[in-house]
Amino acid sequence: MSLRGLRRRLFGTARPAPAPAPPGDPNTNDLYREIRRSFDESSRDEEHFPSTIDPRIQHVQSLLKFFGDLADKRVLDAGCGKGRFARVMRERHPRADIWGLDISEEMLKFIPAGIHRLAGSMTALPVGDSAFDAVYATESLEHAVEIERAVDELCRVLKPGGRLAIIDKNAEQWGRLETPPWEKWFRRGELERLLRHRCREVRSEYLSYWEDVRPDGLFVVWFAHK
Repeated sequence: MSLRGLRRRLFGTARPAPAPAPPGDPNTNDLYREIRRSFDESSRDEEHFPSTIDPRIQHVQSLLKFFGDLADKRVLDAGCGKGRFARVMRERHPRADIWGLDISEEMLKFIPAGIHRLAGSMTALPVGDSAFDAVYATESLEHAVEIERAVDELCRVLKPGGRLAIIDKNAEQWGRLETPPWEKWFRRGELERLLRHRCREVRSEYLSYWEDVRPDGLFVVWFAHK
């Protein structure tokens, strides 16, 4: 069966994946192409955009703890890059059906075998409603441009009763790192309010890289149940 046929069987008729286009903004398509070009080029930079991650890092551990047993579950890594988190998910949950989505097809080339690949935008996920049991986005929502629309899409593709996690940077720490012009960081309450439009039991907490190091406020993880 072709990949297109597999997607149709799994997700039904998929939505198209247009550029993230704010209404009336004539520069948006150019911005979409610029973001994609940037990540295509970054795919060649293994130092700053690695294809693996240490599973002891708290970003990984918080996801594993939150999602629990993923056997026979369908999981989406939204904005997966080279699939470093998806790789760990696959290793820890070999019976899970893992999908990685990214705007950059060059990034997707690095995803290991056994993980499905989807090219597209977080603001128009190319899958049907309620397609996944678990969804996560790690340092990818910050590149989505239309944040409210992207959050709505993440919730749309999540099954009722499913779990969603977002890990990203805290707007109160803006300026600590060099960023591209389109990148956006978030306050805890800001994303909590957006998530509550479609999800329940929303909460957030500061996140450190290592278990024995106190969070310094740079990273936040948001958890939600639909």
